[in-house]
Amino acid sequence: MSRNSNSNGSIDDVVHKNFPKVRPALPVHLRQSYEEIYLINRTGSSAASKLSVWAESWMHRKVASDLLSSMYSAISEVTVLEIGAGTLNHLNYEKGIKIYDIVEPQMFLLDEHLLTQRIRNHWQDIENVDRNLRYDRIVSIATFEHLEDLPVVLARAATLLKSSGCLRIAIPNEGSLLWYLAWRCTTGIEFLCKYRADYAHIMRHEHVNTASEILTCLRYFFNDVLCQYFGLSRGLSLYHFIECRSANLRNSSGFLK
Repeated sequence: MSRNSNSNGSIDDVVHKNFPKVRPALPVHLRQSYEEIYLINRTGSSAASKLSVWAESWMHRKVASDLLSSMYSAISEVTVLEIGAGTLNHLNYEKGIKIYDIVEPQMFLLDEHLLTQRIRNHWQDIENVDRNLRYDRIVSIATFEHLEDLPVVLARAATLLKSSGCLRIAIPNEGSLLWYLAWRCTTGIEFLCKYRADYAHIMRHEHVNTASEILTCLRYFFNDVLCQYFGLSRGLSLYHFIECRSANLRNSSGFLK
């Protein structure tokens, strides 16, 4: 576990010079199967993806673990925004939450039943979120590694939190050797057998940000950043859980339209 403040002199350079990213294009033969590949990965409908979903449950549990504490007097009144809600699989971990909004651009991922039964508001872009709303919690699981303009999303998220609110995210340890070996020896092999293609094409297209870059950006927009790891250390871990408090609204203002 580590706790860090916004004190790294290189933070400005990373945030201002590394973004927005340009997403590498997929090879033509994989574009046609993109939605199928994405759904298999997110729903655990293959052997390798089932293993991945099982491991990823750690991220969901860590993000929702604050709901088990006594810090909220009335869980049903806690306001939550999820960034990158995907198939809405995190809802199962948000026990007792009644006020739940989401940002999710990929409509084909959404479970229509859950969308109508559990979700108060759905936006396809965080820029469209009602700017008068304020949340106790903004959560995100395995999303920030995908965002081409991550600083803009974080700047907006910082302004949508209540002064006592927190951003709780979990991400894969993209950029580490352990993470590379994990997907290469599981999903990568299965993908090669099914599609006769290298899964690295998908990973380069999807994961445009490393865990280190994400952490650096979080430290730019939040003054209090707490990290925990699914593994032995920051380098020897598969996933990171990060809780952010005390938004730096001065830094955020420079990225907002």
